[in-house]
Amino acid sequence: MAFPAHADFLIIGAGIHGLSTAWRLAERLRDAGQEVEGRVVVLDKSGIAAGASGIACGVVRNNYFQPAMRKLMAHSVDVWESDPKGLSYQPVGYMQISSESMRDDVGQIYAQQQAIGYESVFIEGAEASDAYMKGIFADWQAQHITSVLHEKRGGYSNQTKTMYALADKVEKLGVRILTGVTVTGFTAENGSSAISAVETDKGAITCEKVVIGAGPWARDFWDMLDLPRQISIKQPDGTMVEGVDMWRFWQLEEGVLQLPPETGNADDGSMPPVIHVDTDAPLMSTVDGSLITEDMWGIYYKPDWHFGGIQGGASPYKVETPVNEVQIDPYGPSSPEFVASDEFAHMWVSALAHCQKRYEGTMHKYHREASGGIGCFTADSFPVFDRFCENVHVIADSNHGWKMIGVGHLTADEALGESQELLEPFRFDRFEKGELHPVSNSPYPWS
Repeated sequence: MAFPAHADFLIIGAGIHGLSTAWRLAERLRDAGQEVEGRVVVLDKSGIAAGASGIACGVVRNNYFQPAMRKLMAHSVDVWESDPKGLSYQPVGYMQISSESMRDDVGQIYAQQQAIGYESVFIEGAEASDAYMKGIFADWQAQHITSVLHEKRGGYSNQTKTMYALADKVEKLGVRILTGVTVTGFTAENGSSAISAVETDKGAITCEKVVIGAGPWARDFWDMLDLPRQISIKQPDGTMVEGVDMWRFWQLEEGVLQLPPETGNADDGSMPPVIHVDTDAPLMSTVDGSLITEDMWGIYYKPDWHFGGIQGGASPYKVETPVNEVQIDPYGPSSPEFVASDEFAHMWVSALAHCQKRYEGTMHKYHREASGGIGCFTADSFPVFDRFCENVHVIADSNHGWKMIGVGHLTADEALGESQELLEPFRFDRFEKGELHPVSNSPYPWS
């Protein structure tokens, strides 16, 4: 098939956002009796799920302190639940298990989940929390826990199966996916900032609308569009902070304990909720009993048959390389620089043992293959979903991406001319206006 000269809707990135956008666009065009073939084209320089979507742990949750994030995630969970089998989605639920410093924040999350009709239960107090967890895992032994937020919705998905199912779905609807095509720049219309063509290493493609859902490569497309590398942020007291980097990178720490996945099952044999623990209890080594940290720490984990073991991660750490010098490629496990460290393996497996007795003495089962990657975060660590250059819709997810499958749907609706209220709190001008999202006491930059 010949390389296309034109597409009405040109989507950059064949990850979760790009294919979700294509899915919604194609269905809406079809339902309106319009032709899809040749009108919606997806480009990716590598292949389907070759970036962050390909290494995502697949967790789907609504554990957010920010009201706007909670509402947006409730919409995304609806999308996941619309076709759980087709999307390889496991609706097992999610648990935020916390020490006292986070109790008020998590209680507020619970109250606002109830306000939007998102099903969850909240357990408070050390004894009640311990009893609740031991009702699922008899070997539960985490310390300093004073609250449990159990989201009955949410869970996780098998990212590879999900992505290929999405690709199959959109191609059957008439969307064309072109892999191995690198975008090299944009051409603006004469006398306008609107983009008239996307330049690639295979030739130019003229277009009416562009959607960029490029995950960690958001910085590079931002530069191609000549958008500001540094921004001004209005503080709560009304003062302006100038010269703040728009982007920053964090190293993501994840891995797999190579035990039979069913090792992680609940005592009744069922798949348990995804477990997320944040605590200030001293963390001791499961190898030699030495102290790893007395600071606040957090991990998440789940039994996962796709990864072939107990899969999860811990808090990321900042990449200290100057933002414009960070080398994103090669990405993920292929990177010689940005992969999970031995220190992570020691901490994470020790944290598993802190939480459940069954993981004591299992350090030798940690997989030794490269894992992890880097995430591209905005100045406040929350997404930017906005339109630039008149006809370019940017999905800059700030590494919240996988669970936000619904963002592509909402972006598609905006590309069709319908502004979406759920995306309004994530516009770029929030920085200059000072309309920032509240920050929790979680050790994670995205909670």
